[in-house]
Amino acid sequence: MAKKKVLLMGKAHSGKTSMRSIIFANYLARDTTRLSPTLDVEHHHVRFLGDVMLNLWDCGGQDAFFESYFERDRETIFRSVELLIYVFDIESESPEKDFDHFCGVLEAIEENSPDARIFVLVHKMDLVAPQDRAHVLRERESLVAESCQSCGVQNFAVFGTSIWDETLYKAWSEIVTNLIPNIRLLETHLRNFCRLCDADEVVLFERATFLVIAHAQAADVGALEGKAGAVEDDATVPTAVTTTTPTADGMVHVDDEHSVHQKRTGHFDAHRFEKISNIVKQFKLSCGKAQSSFQGMQVRNSRFSAFIDAFTANTYIMVIVSNPHVQTAATIWNIQNARTHFEKFIPRI
Repeated sequence: MAKKKVLLMGKAHSGKTSMRSIIFANYLARDTTRLSPTLDVEHHHVRFLGDVMLNLWDCGGQDAFFESYFERDRETIFRSVELLIYVFDIESESPEKDFDHFCGVLEAIEENSPDARIFVLVHKMDLVAPQDRAHVLRERESLVAESCQSCGVQNFAVFGTSIWDETLYKAWSEIVTNLIPNIRLLETHLRNFCRLCDADEVVLFERATFLVIAHAQAADVGALEGKAGAVEDDATVPTAVTTTTPTADGMVHVDDEHSVHQKRTGHFDAHRFEKISNIVKQFKLSCGKAQSSFQGMQVRNSRFSAFIDAFTANTYIMVIVSNPHVQTAATIWNIQNARTHFEKFIPRI
C-alpha cells in the first residue's frame, strides 16, 4: 500500500479542520461549527482509492506552534512530504504575518522535501461579495506568486474555496489527482469507454469522498465547450448515431455508419462535476442516516440522461448521454460489463 504524507497548514481558525472533516470524515458544512481548534499536530490516516493511504498531518496554526514547526520539529514536520496544502483565511486580520508563516513553510519544504507539490487554498470566499470574488482571488494569487518566487518555488496552484459550495470539491479533486501515478492511463481507458457508449461525458468519482478523479468527454462536446463564450447554453452539435454492435468484451458499441444525425447537448458549467460531488455525497449521507445505502440513480430530462452507479470497489461512475437513440439498457449493460476491465488497474493505483 502506497503511503503519502500530506501537510495541511495555515493560521488558526482558517478552516483547515473543517474542510478535512467535510472531505474525509463525512461532515456536512453546517456540522463543522462544533469542531474545536487543532492543537499542535493531529495525524489522520485516510484510505483513498483502496491502495493509497494518505498520512494527513493537520497542523495547528497558533503562532507558538509555527515556532515549534520551524525550529525544534523542523525536520520531523517537513521531511518526506508529498503534498503541502496551505490555507489562507481571506478575512484574516493579520495578512502580513500569514505570509511570513507561509514563506517560512516554503523554505522548510524546499530544504526537506524539494519535490513536494504545493497547493494554496484561499478559503472562506463565501464571505466576499460575489461580484468581487474574481478580483480578490487574483490579488491573493499575485501575493502567493511573489512569496513562492522569493523562496525559489516555481510550481504551485491556487484555488478559491468555501465549505458552502462546490469550490472545496474542485480544489481537493485537483489535489488528490496528483497522487494517482497512472492517471493518464485511467483517462485513456475512460475516453475509450465514453466513445464506446456514445456518451457525452463520463466521470469517475472516488467512492468514499466522491471527489472527481478522472473524466472524459466526446470530441464534439469538447469542441463545442471550447466555444462556450460564443454560443448559448442550449447550443448543440450534430452527431451521427443509429445502430449498436456487440464487442468482444461483452459491451455494446454504438455505431455511426448511418446518416441519421442527432443533436448533442453542450455543457458549459465549469463546476458541474464538483456540484454533483457535493450533491450526491450529501444525499449519500442522508441515506446513511436513514439506515439505507446508496447504490446509484438515473436522472432524465428532455436534453440528456444521467446514470450514476457504483462502479469498481473504490469508485462510482457517471455517464451522460444526450443521444435519444442510445437505449438505457445499453448504457446500463456497458457500465456493468466495464467494471471487470477497470478493476484490473484502479485498485493498483
